[in-house]
Amino acid sequence: MNILPTDETTCWNAVQARDITFDGVIYYGVRSTGVYCRPSCASRQPKRENVTFFALPEAAEQAGFRSCRRCRPNATPMQNAQAETVQRLCQLIAKDADANLAELSAQTHLSESHLQRLFKKLMGITPRQYAEALRTNRFKVEVRNGKAVTDAMYEAGYGSSSRLYEKAANQFGMTPATYRKGGKGMTIQFTTTDSALGRLLVAATEIGICAVTLGDEDTKLVQDLRDEYPQAELTPDASGLQKHLQAILQHLNGQSPHLDLPLDVRATAFQQRVWEELRRIPYGTTASYSEIARRLGQPTATRAVARACATNPVALVTPCHRVVRENGDLSGYRWGIERKRQLLQQEQQNVV
Repeated sequence: MNILPTDETTCWNAVQARDITFDGVIYYGVRSTGVYCRPSCASRQPKRENVTFFALPEAAEQAGFRSCRRCRPNATPMQNAQAETVQRLCQLIAKDADANLAELSAQTHLSESHLQRLFKKLMGITPRQYAEALRTNRFKVEVRNGKAVTDAMYEAGYGSSSRLYEKAANQFGMTPATYRKGGKGMTIQFTTTDSALGRLLVAATEIGICAVTLGDEDTKLVQDLRDEYPQAELTPDASGLQKHLQAILQHLNGQSPHLDLPLDVRATAFQQRVWEELRRIPYGTTASYSEIARRLGQPTATRAVARACATNPVALVTPCHRVVRENGDLSGYRWGIERKRQLLQQEQQNVV
């Protein structure tokens, strides 16, 4: 049996049957609850479209899911040698986030290249990316518990404040001090305007764009922004965002195929990798969810890729509209399937 069956139907059948023989082999996360379980869990079964599968509890947690309190999947013994090896690697990295490949190789008796490939195969990210994600999570826990930024920084394993602040923009979406306050004191400028796809909202912090959304009514667009950043101060400011706004409108009109704008978005390590891959899809072309998953070296992560697309906060800048089903059919789009169809048609017409 494969570590994670490539046929997700097999995984889903195991969940439906509450097949205990799959415990320790696969884990499933439920997007609607944010919880992950082992297949035999007695909790209410989810809808298929809300489920994604993982080979390890650590992979599920890295994707943002928390352990089910009922079936305690993170206490389930592994039933596969490769999964056991990667779980041990995760434990070693948790003990020493600065451990390099050579040190991990010596402790597991694996070659560095094999170790790197195996870890990425099951976790979807490299050992270094996993270590960095652990530091980030530790820092967040410490500041949520009331520790000062400096104390939390060292507790999390950051050797200096400069190293922490280097990571702040990508991993927190704000400075560490602002994160400690739950985003309070953070100022976001925003503006709305007409576009070829309806009403367009663009919002930005002093670091970069944090939201580009499409809709029918300004009230709904602004409320969604407020829901996303409930502690931040939202300030209407058309003039301060004029440069970014014009670039996006020109892109929509086919005058500027390549958008290269500064971003300030919060993401897990996996989301970052998916969004980076989306930005590599050439203008006027498409890629399938499964193709993106293969490019990431995680071919069974098709649904996780779809989830990352669905949570993309910056339409157009990160072109999630260029991702389609394997057969070329359009699938759901956060801002409406017709907008997705219109975007793709326009891009294809503008390709010389």
